[in-house]
This record gives sequence, structure tokens and C-alpha cells, in this order.
Amino acid sequence: MHKTALVLFSGGQDSTTCLAHALKSYERVETIAFDYRQRHHVELEARVQVLAEIRRQFPHWAPKLGQDHLLDLAVLGAVSETSLTRETAFKMESSGLPNTFVPGRNLLFLTLAAAVAYRRDLQVIVTGVCETDFSGYPDCRDDTMKAMQLALSLGMDKRYLIETPLMWIDKADTWRLAETLGGPALVDLIVEHTHTCYMGDRAHRHAWGYGCGTCPACELRARGWERYKTQVPN
Repeated sequence: MHKTALVLFSGGQDSTTCLAHALKSYERVETIAFDYRQRHHVELEARVQVLAEIRRQFPHWAPKLGQDHLLDLAVLGAVSETSLTRETAFKMESSGLPNTFVPGRNLLFLTLAAAVAYRRDLQVIVTGVCETDFSGYPDCRDDTMKAMQLALSLGMDKRYLIETPLMWIDKADTWRLAETLGGPALVDLIVEHTHTCYMGDRAHRHAWGYGCGTCPACELRARGWERYKTQVPN
């Protein structure tokens, strides 16, 4: 039986839903994030607020929520020429991937998360990657997660489980999952306090939350919100 988990927690919609899932599933949950000099650096501030609101609004989860870890990963920003680490316009590349793809990002995140999990004796690594309703990033795919789980377990001689609660659901179902886990209060918390926008926009408020409304992350979140509010779930 797995009892402890480390959640890759950026402070966005997906990672907050994954955190709620972990808090409902495990006895002790810690969180980890990475400062890679991302253009939307404001997410690192938003995540602190989200953690505080979860403790305040969900007192039954608060005792389970343990230490938060923020790691400096400036080297990733230094070696990346992407629209998430440079002031460049969003566009599709000749590879067929958007230039928001930061090569190796999730591979590094998982490796460092596993190192922290090793030190903190945490059994499960929870991440919000998804290949149902996403931008096509290869390091978000299920095959990648399975390969990383095997590599990390072998390389650290410790059996890790990489859990991906959102892998096979779309953004509308991610909103529905949040409602199932924490009711309307969690949905409202996600709308008000989480950050997804690649532009780091916290000035413009939409029905689904704050953001520019036009970057790829905002478009995915907005479409998911619209389907969540208008479609009857299967």
C-alpha cells in the first residue's frame, strides 16, 4: 500500500487537481516546483497562495499536506530557446511541436522529484501530464512516463510509482474531477487562485480564471471550462 506522495505542483489547474487527488488518496503529501526562469514566473507566487487556500478551505486535508520544495533550475532556462523561456511569439515549429515545448523539462522535473522523494521517503510521484487534451509535448505522453518510472526505479534502486491522474481525460473532465474531489469550493479555488497563462497575466479575469485569453494554455483552459459548463458528462 502506497501511503506517501510527492506532487509536481506548479500552481496551475492541472497540478492543483492532482494535489487534491493525492490528498484524498495518501496519508502524507509533499509538493515540489521548479524555478527555471519561466516567462510565467508568476505561477511560483500563485502556487504559494493555492497551498494556503487549500489549508484554509479544506481543514481535513491540511494535516496531510507536508513540506513544499522549490528547486532552482536556472540551467534549464539557460539552455532552452523557447517561448516559455524567451520573449518570443508563440508559433508552431517545423517539427510539428509548438515553440512552448521546453526540451527535457519533464524528464528533469521527474528526475529531481525522484531524488527529493528518495531523501524524504516518498513512494509516489504525482504529475499532471496528459496526452488527451494537450499541446503535443512528447514528455507528457504515457510511454514517456512509463519509461521514466522504470529508469528512476532502476537507477535509484527504489520502486517508484509515477501516477498520472489526468493522462486520459480532457480539460473538461479535469474540471469535473476537481468538483468530484473537492466540490464547488475546489472549482472556485482553482478559478480564483491557480495560474495557467504562459504570458503571466494576472490582470484579466475570465469565467475560468486569470490570463491573457489567447496563449495556448489559456485557450486549452477556456475550452475545457466551456465544455465543463455546457456538456453533460458521459
